[in-house]
Amino acid sequence: MTQALDIVVSVADTPYYYVVSRCVRRTFLCGIDRETGSNFEHRRLWIEGRIRILFSTFTIDICALTNH
Repeated sequence: MTQALDIVVSVADTPYYYVVSRCVRRTFLCGIDRETGSNFEHRRLWIEGRIRILFSTFTIDICALTNH
């Protein structure tokens, strides 16, 4: 059964959430794949742009975008 977001998320208890994106089967989302040498850096700006659009749509503030 689904629940309303204001029931699931308590900003008073946890004002910050760490959002991470992972890929399956050892595939790379961004950066250089050490196994194959393939470069996926071109995706980084696209993903950052999508995050900014989605966060503004849902009125969520971004505190930081990090490069790992």
